[in-house]
Amino acid sequence: MSVIAQESRTRTGSLAWLLVLGIVLAALNLRTAVTSVGPLLDQLSAGLGMSSVGTGLLTTLPVLAFASVGAITPTLARRIGEHRLLLLALVTLGVGLLLRSLVGSSTVFLLSSALALSGGAVGNVLIPTLIKRHFPKRTGIMTTVYTTALAAGTMLAAAATVPIERASGDWHIALGVWALLAVVAAIPWLALIRNEPERDTGQQDSGIRRLARSRLAWMVAVYFGTQSMIAYIMFGWLATILTDNGFSTGQAGLVLGIFTALNIPVSIVVPAVASRFRDQRPMVVGLVVSYVIGFLGMWLAPPSTALVWVVFVSIGMGSFPLALMMLGLRTRTPEATAGLSAFGQSAGYLIAGAGPLLVGLLREATGGWAVPYTMMLAVVGVQLLTGLYAGRNRFLEDEAGKMEA
Repeated sequence: MSVIAQESRTRTGSLAWLLVLGIVLAALNLRTAVTSVGPLLDQLSAGLGMSSVGTGLLTTLPVLAFASVGAITPTLARRIGEHRLLLLALVTLGVGLLLRSLVGSSTVFLLSSALALSGGAVGNVLIPTLIKRHFPKRTGIMTTVYTTALAAGTMLAAAATVPIERASGDWHIALGVWALLAVVAAIPWLALIRNEPERDTGQQDSGIRRLARSRLAWMVAVYFGTQSMIAYIMFGWLATILTDNGFSTGQAGLVLGIFTALNIPVSIVVPAVASRFRDQRPMVVGLVVSYVIGFLGMWLAPPSTALVWVVFVSIGMGSFPLALMMLGLRTRTPEATAGLSAFGQSAGYLIAGAGPLLVGLLREATGGWAVPYTMMLAVVGVQLLTGLYAGRNRFLEDEAGKMEA
């Protein structure tokens, strides 16, 4: 009997490590379709003859895909199975990345980008669900692993695409290489489809319409949306803020690189600390304070000190892994996590998408950064209010029970 038990434990341990590997590799891929494009946007526009409308659509596609495809992911998971669906998402991602690296048409490039982003959107929703299902007692540790891999993949695609393009002399190769990473990520899930969890095809508790009546779901969604909005604004406008303050483009690029790189240690620390407590409100407050210090410093302090304040904003960006943690911490079952993940991220990305556009309009209308900074501080204020509600030790299922009663 002891031999049988030992073999069982060995198989269980091997499966757990395979799941960890699969989650890490999948997370590395979820943003490559987004961050590999930005550094080559000028070359893409020229090479594909893309109009300004097409360029604007390309930069908006991630939000549209993450919101729309993310919303239907729980339904797809119930019908197909979570492991099979993630494998299909990675294949879809890889095919989309490969197709857009081969084409010379702006229309086909946009369509294949949408295909790749759809695969990423499924992974966004599905991985928190898989963590809740397979690692219910290690949600904090696994969220740390997930968000760290996600941050690393984001930085890798942003940092390596231009050097690859310069070495190869071809932007097609620089974009196509990321399809190989998706192929590698699919390998563990080919093995894991044999261990597909049982699905409750009659589960309706996680429906989007039902969650739209939940105060907790909305608070999580708005918290997720406000932190994503700040992130999109910073990634889209930080370099411009710096150059408007007298930095050269090289200096601004260096600061932006530091800002992006700091996401990795922040993604490690925040979930590790937050998971030690049932109540995440102190963490919510701490991250908001860091944001406020950073934005006020960038706005009012001498430009020469900008890097100090950018570091504070980077710390505040820990609200992203914290928001992802809340998807699992505020639910008891994987099905509820799937629903909250879909609702929170879909609504949240729709909220976030307006941020960079609004900042651009305010800057153009006022000729400066005072009003955009005021807007960003207001967004942080909303983040505080929603985070104080969402960070409290409570569960979506309990609220649903009270609603039914």
